[in-house]
Amino acid sequence: MALGYDGKLYILAFDHRGSFQKKMFGIEGEPTPEETQRIADAKHLIFEGLLRALELGADPAVSGCLIDEQFGGEIPQQAKERGLILAMPVEKSGQKEFDFEYGEQFGEHIEKFDPDFAKVLVRYNPEGDAELNRRQRERLRRLSDWLHERDRKFLFELLVPAEPHQLEKVGGDAERYDAELRPDLMIQAIAELQDAGVEPDVWKIEGIETRADCERIAAQTRRGGRDGVVCVVLGRGADAGKVEHWLRQGAPVEGYAGFAIGRTIWWDAVKGHLAGTVDRTTAADQIARNYLHFVSVYQEAERTAPAPA
Repeated sequence: MALGYDGKLYILAFDHRGSFQKKMFGIEGEPTPEETQRIADAKHLIFEGLLRALELGADPAVSGCLIDEQFGGEIPQQAKERGLILAMPVEKSGQKEFDFEYGEQFGEHIEKFDPDFAKVLVRYNPEGDAELNRRQRERLRRLSDWLHERDRKFLFELLVPAEPHQLEKVGGDAERYDAELRPDLMIQAIAELQDAGVEPDVWKIEGIETRADCERIAAQTRRGGRDGVVCVVLGRGADAGKVEHWLRQGAPVEGYAGFAIGRTIWWDAVKGHLAGTVDRTTAADQIARNYLHFVSVYQEAERTAPAPA
């Protein structure tokens, strides 16, 4: 199977685990069976929003859900039955260092659920802890090889958190770090991972402020004959206006193929439903319309963006 992905990807991401149970439910540590059921029910509400989006016209062939095994219940199976693209995480939740959620059994879990994409979230700053980065590269190479030996697709979410000395360069301003330093660091990180034999089919990219930087990042992901590799924009839990800006920068770029957005789409609706201020049907409809809005923003930007200077 050739490296890369041919087609659009509009993914609703709700594979959040530790952060979801803590920030949405206030649950610390291992949830009880009853708490697990409550969390799983909230996840199913998000999925119901995606199903509602299908009723409103979303194309299942390009619509996807990124859902975890821990709280996903029957969602993976239901997604496949509906013809949706299914992505599932491989990493342990909430760790600074990438490791496998199910240890040596990671492959058995992938084969059990048979997702279209195995996904990892990785924090990797090329100017960070060199030994940490080396360990991560080794594990990621192992996963990459395992997947491609079995003709499975690899979705890689790259986060490049700022090191203290990098923040100092921009006066402690996180927005300046994102705009001025992070694009080059992302390119360097992608290059190091590629050189180590880590070969994603799709890179899930933090929001980039300019189209020019999106073009540079896409070019790096495709270097050396990786012509089929694509990028998708992640939402980072930002407000809708910020996510729209990121989508408009990436959508016109050759090598960008869509998005994987989570909390920006579903957080308020789920929170409202849990608080009793929004009924379930209304919450699902809100999620659906938010999802379809971002599909529309992406497609419009793709159609109408001026040619690069």
